[in-house]
Amino acid sequence: MRLSRRVCFDVAMPSELLTDEVLITWGTAAAAFLAVALHGIWRVTRNVITIAHEGGHALLAVLTGRRLSGIKLHSDTSGLTVSRGKPRGPGMVLTAVAGYVAPSLLGFGAAVLITNEQIQLMLWISIAFLAAMLIMIRNVFGVLSIIVTGGVFFFVSFYASVEVRDAAAYVFAWFLLLGGVRPVWELQVKRWRRQAPRSDADQLAWLTGVPALGWVTFFGAISVAALVGGGALLLGRW
Repeated sequence: MRLSRRVCFDVAMPSELLTDEVLITWGTAAAAFLAVALHGIWRVTRNVITIAHEGGHALLAVLTGRRLSGIKLHSDTSGLTVSRGKPRGPGMVLTAVAGYVAPSLLGFGAAVLITNEQIQLMLWISIAFLAAMLIMIRNVFGVLSIIVTGGVFFFVSFYASVEVRDAAAYVFAWFLLLGGVRPVWELQVKRWRRQAPRSDADQLAWLTGVPALGWVTFFGAISVAALVGGGALLLGRW
């Protein structure tokens, strides 16, 4: 008598994996878009963009040899980074440029790490970035903002399931890419209304002689390019 043994394996077919990737990519993109597009939500989530913005100023100030005095984050989602050094010159220009392009460039970097299967590394870099900023924060709201944001990253990195961790990483990358564009538009709207006479663009105009509108255009070009490039990387996953 011949005995036969049938062994069954529950293996996801390529089409099923494809569907999961599509759902993750587009679902997280939609969630990030709503966090940027809906005004009520944006009033809260914009604080993360402000952290990236002021972090960009602070990082370039240090890299160009300026002395970083402190960072403040305010409840109205504005921020201030103070550094000391020459009032003019390349170091001051790069420090001023860094703010509005930082969220978009960080988003693009996050997309690169995600597409190279380095999500955990991306989360650790984010935690380290926030920890470094915390040392230089000079107001209570700023400290709370950094601690809450860092706490979310810490929990996702060390305690969340792999599925939740991956989805959170996608949302974060999409949010930085999309959220880096809206503040540039808001900046120009304020300039049209003469509500931002000392904006980064206007300071750069004073430093370089290039009109403020030219700098706003530059910020917008970098933000859109990062969104297109980072979005292509994330969407190319499937």
